[in-house]
Amino acid sequence: MANKVLITNTQKAVKVPSGIKILIRRSCNAVLAVEGFEQPCEVSVTFVDNEQIAVLNGEYRNKPQPTDVLSFPLGEDDTYDMDPETETLLLGDIVISLEKAMEQAELYGHSLQREVAFLTVHSMYHLLGYDHENGGREAAIMREKEEKVLAKLGLQRTFTYGQDIE
Repeated sequence: MANKVLITNTQKAVKVPSGIKILIRRSCNAVLAVEGFEQPCEVSVTFVDNEQIAVLNGEYRNKPQPTDVLSFPLGEDDTYDMDPETETLLLGDIVISLEKAMEQAELYGHSLQREVAFLTVHSMYHLLGYDHENGGREAAIMREKEEKVLAKLGLQRTFTYGQDIE
């Protein structure tokens, strides 16, 4: 299976750590493996800063403030656009604010790598049609799947969400 993960950096706020591109590719491929997604596919990941993601968040979600990650799925109901030349399915685009990811890594007390892996895995599930916006069972299923993939990558969380953080 030849999956393509195209990674672009358009920001200068945070130095892209070495190994992060390999981690993103591993994260994307781990989600596809766990989900049994067999067809060759392509995903685009772009690093932006808080200013750039605030513009996109305002434009696409009517929330003109920085967020950590945005997902732009190209598929609907398990039907994806296909590159006719390569017969590769085009899953969509992931946009990560490295600046916001750095802030959140510090806030949660884990590495930037773990945060970026989580955001990538989270977005991959959106590209595959999962949603958590309405909460409830769907959100719980998505979270469980994310944690399973992160554990497979050796990046399980170091605290439980019910725990008090001091």
